[in-house]
Amino acid sequence: MKIRAIALLVALLIPVAALAQAPYMQDFESLLPVDGQMAGDGWLAYHHLFDDGGNWVAGWGHPTPNNTGAICDIVSGEGGPDQGAQQLVAYSNYGVAEHGNPGWVLETNLYKEWPVAAGEGYWYFAFDAKMGNLEGSSEAYAFIKVLDPGAGWATTQFITADMTSTPSTWTRYGLEVDLSGSAGQIVQIGFMNLAGGYEGSGIFYDNLDFGDDPAVATEDNSMSSIKALY
Repeated sequence: MKIRAIALLVALLIPVAALAQAPYMQDFESLLPVDGQMAGDGWLAYHHLFDDGGNWVAGWGHPTPNNTGAICDIVSGEGGPDQGAQQLVAYSNYGVAEHGNPGWVLETNLYKEWPVAAGEGYWYFAFDAKMGNLEGSSEAYAFIKVLDPGAGWATTQFITADMTSTPSTWTRYGLEVDLSGSAGQIVQIGFMNLAGGYEGSGIFYDNLDFGDDPAVATEDNSMSSIKALY
C-alpha cells in the first residue's frame, strides 16, 4: 500500500479551531482513558476508503473518539522513563465494516489543526514513538500538513516520518515546516495509518511538542527529509 495523492485532502468538512497559531504540548497524563478526552483536546479524525482496485470510495470526518476500539486509545504501562504513566496508541478504525472487504484499504488520519497566523516561520513537531501491533501490509506515518482553503483545500506542504518500521523501543522523532507565506492556510499535525483486512496497525506515541522553538526537535538525526507537494 502507498499513500495516494487523493488521500492527502483531510478534513474538508470539519470546522477549523478559531485560534491563531499557538504552541501545543501533550503528554497524555491529564487525559482519562474514556471516550471524549481526545475530542475535548481538539483532536479530529478523517478517513479515506479505497476498494481493491485502489479507487477512492468515500471520505468522512468527525471528532476523534478514544478507547472505543476505533482510531486511538489512551493507555498505560507502555512507557519508559520519559513517557510517564500514560501514552497514546493510534490505529485503524476497525468499526468500519468495509475493513473486512478483501483488498480494500482504509486510511485513518488522527490530527489537530490551526489556522496559520501572519508572520510565522519555521515550526517543529517532535514526538516519541514505538512499535505497537502493526502487521501485514499496514503502514503508519506521522505528518505535518498545510492546506490552502483559498485554493480548494489544496495541500501545499506534506511532511512525513515513516513509522512503519519504527523500533519497539521509544525513539524521538522531529519534523519541521516553513510556515512563512502561509498565513490564512491550515496547518495540521498528526498520525496516519493505512490498513485493511483487520490487520494490526497500532503505533504508540507520547510527549508531543509543536512550536516555533527548534529546541523541541533537538534529536535532529530523525528529522524527516520527505517533502511531497501536491
